[in-house]
Amino acid sequence: TLRWCILPTNLGQLLPPWGKLKSGPVEVQMCQSILPMHANHQGELGAGQLLKWMDTTACLAAERHAGMACVTASMDDIQFEETVRVGQVINIKARVNRAFNTSMEVGIYVTVQDVLSGVTKRVCVAFSTFVAKPTGTHKVSLKPLDIQGSVGEMLEYSLASERRRLRLYNEQAFKNLMKDYYNLQDKESHDRLTRVESIELVLPPHANHHGNTFGGQIMAWMENVATVAASRLCGCYPSLGAVDMFRFRGPSSVGDRLVFKAMVNNAFQTSVEVGVRVEAYNCEEWNEGTPRHINSASMIYYIPGRDAEKQTFPVVTYTTLDGERRFIGSIVRKRIRMARKHILYSGDEGPISVPWDRSNQVYLGYNNVAALTVLAGKRGWEARVYVHEEADKLSLKVEMKVKTTAFYAFSLLADLRLRPQWDQNYLSCEEVEKADEEETIYHIKCTTVNGSKSRDFVVLLSKRQPCKNGDPYVIALRSVTVATVPPEENSIRSEVKCAGFLVHEIGYSTCKVSYYNQVTSGVLPYVEGNIAGWSKSMEETAMSCITFLEQDLLTTQF
Repeated sequence: TLRWCILPTNLGQLLPPWGKLKSGPVEVQMCQSILPMHANHQGELGAGQLLKWMDTTACLAAERHAGMACVTASMDDIQFEETVRVGQVINIKARVNRAFNTSMEVGIYVTVQDVLSGVTKRVCVAFSTFVAKPTGTHKVSLKPLDIQGSVGEMLEYSLASERRRLRLYNEQAFKNLMKDYYNLQDKESHDRLTRVESIELVLPPHANHHGNTFGGQIMAWMENVATVAASRLCGCYPSLGAVDMFRFRGPSSVGDRLVFKAMVNNAFQTSVEVGVRVEAYNCEEWNEGTPRHINSASMIYYIPGRDAEKQTFPVVTYTTLDGERRFIGSIVRKRIRMARKHILYSGDEGPISVPWDRSNQVYLGYNNVAALTVLAGKRGWEARVYVHEEADKLSLKVEMKVKTTAFYAFSLLADLRLRPQWDQNYLSCEEVEKADEEETIYHIKCTTVNGSKSRDFVVLLSKRQPCKNGDPYVIALRSVTVATVPPEENSIRSEVKCAGFLVHEIGYSTCKVSYYNQVTSGVLPYVEGNIAGWSKSMEETAMSCITFLEQDLLTTQF
């Protein structure tokens, strides 16, 4: 049997700062002073108002590049990092990152400045997709973007195509993961009455300069009903922390009735997801009761400030098939949202390895084992994918039930030279230095990923047998530097911060093997397909490991 989990992280700081944006033909900037009319009852800028300004600025940038009318097709995940208050000044910069055939990606960068102190902070970064709408029957072929600009502009140009690829992949990944989670979820449940429904009549002030309902206005109305639904669950005033992609499925226009339906999908340890659906009716459709589904989004709320220490979200479960779908879908979306950010915005953590020397052997061995023990002891590990966005690192866990003795599994896993027999990512593993019976240095060579160079790792393996009944066997790994194994020109020297196995005895001939890895930029290429739901290579590797451990062959002596 096999179960695997993910314990990720707060990723709000992973988005790349743009710095100063170069003036050009595809950039638009909006500056607003926050007045009481823009704020909510707590004196904070309403998220709906901010979304309207962001959509307006991005649309104008898109139309400047296209030379024709453009409409919002979608807006990617948004993480709100700062609260904006009355009296502060907000600045929104929008720039076309890349133009495709009929659509383009517009990057939106929002900062807030305190007038008195002059301090400027980032509020959020977002990416919108706009589609050009020519008049008549003219075909659209957008002009390519001139990227003879800064390094930052060229980077965003390259990443735009990667983000576009992820949008397409994630649609199929969502379907695949939903199937997986239906096999894992618990059927016992009850409903929380958080359903909110609101109706709006589209009037001329709500329309854009093309006569269609302004996309930013629709987003603002969606945020309003979602906030009401979230507040009903937690009994306080939650803050919108993130949006999981607005998808505009069709237009609406002046005279349409827009019905907004919101309901809490799921509550996690420190956040709650609210699903919002928008349906449009013209007069005829209104009488016939045949709506048009024009938009959907998932919004993530947090309990702000000191309230977060005193209150957690109630448990949310379901009693209907639709509730089941929304409940499981929220878990899958959280996983995909986390994957997008790590894959697109993972940066170099800086040096992780520590110099190996026999004089600090005891210290390094202790810290190696302690780090793995702390990682394994974190709260929040579940039998299915679990996302912990407040942490600052992404961690993976795989659980395997193996029909063999705990000592036998420990003996095989503790000799990394055997790992290429069951791990397809390992090309070879050689012993560099054996300090004693518990500490060994290995040089690992791994396969190429995405057409790049192969990667290699130099790691310290620290193994410990149980001190008393009930304790696990421990195999801890972390990167070290050794003078005898310098980096190779044809390989990328990568690093492991904390990884390894805990082996628990279940019975005389059965044990539970748990694998952990605190993902670094060097490890990420090997697991990103699993994180995003594109592949099941980790599950396949785990099954191969189980088969290997259950063989009646011990090839190493201790």
